[in-house]
This record gives sequence, structure tokens and C-alpha cells, in this order.
Amino acid sequence: MIGELATEVFYQLNLGRRGANKSESIHFSLDDFGTGFSSLTYLQRLLVDLLKIDLTFFKDMLEKPDDRAIVRGIIGLATAFNRQAIVEGVETTAHGTQLLEMGFELAQGYGTARPMPAAEIPRWIVQWKPDLAWSK
Repeated sequence: MIGELATEVFYQLNLGRRGANKSESIHFSLDDFGTGFSSLTYLQRLLVDLLKIDLTFFKDMLEKPDDRAIVRGIIGLATAFNRQAIVEGVETTAHGTQLLEMGFELAQGYGTARPMPAAEIPRWIVQWKPDLAWSK
């Protein structure tokens, strides 16, 4: 019931976005895409800007071809619907490298930064350098 109510509220907010100037509107991400309530129906009905791919789909992709196929499929869906995609939980250079080779440019996880207070973010932005493997 709570999930359905939250989804309805989200849907109503999206109705207000239709026809609005996207640069001036609220931007939404569809978290944990492909799991639970984050289904294809919501991709079709809601005006989300970004698909956040749950780490369960990619954490074993280096060893499991089926996991790589799911991630590639989600990239294809994001492209078809003119959305960006981000993978959450990227913790290793190898995973980051594989995702770059698959066309991802956005990632979230310990591979880029550990959680930090907001006041530390400007310093991190200045100092952060991508892994050399990601610069090829």
C-alpha cells in the first residue's frame, strides 16, 4: 500500500512536468531500476531523467555473461527512452573499466569516493583523479 501511494504521488508530480521547461523543473531518478517497484511500466509512464541500476545486476558481471547482458540491455533501454543511466555500487577499477567499455559514463560507489560530509565535496572535486585504467 505504501509503495503504491508513493508511486501515485510520484506519478502526479510527473504530470506537472509534462510540457514544462525541463531545465526549470524537478529532475527524477528511477532508483534500483529493474528491481521491486522500479519496473518497465514506470520507465514508460514517468518522466525520469536517470535510471539508477542496482548493483545486484552488475556486481558479478565480470564472471557472469548473463549479468553483462542485463547491464547492456538496460543501457539499450536508457538510450531508447533518451535517459541517462548510472550504476550504483561501483567499487573496483575492473568494474569501472568494464562499464566504460559498455558505454557508461556515470557511476556511483567507493570506486570514486567514500561517503563524505558536504563541506568536503569541493576539495574532493579539485583533488580527485580517475584511475589510469579509466583514462584510456
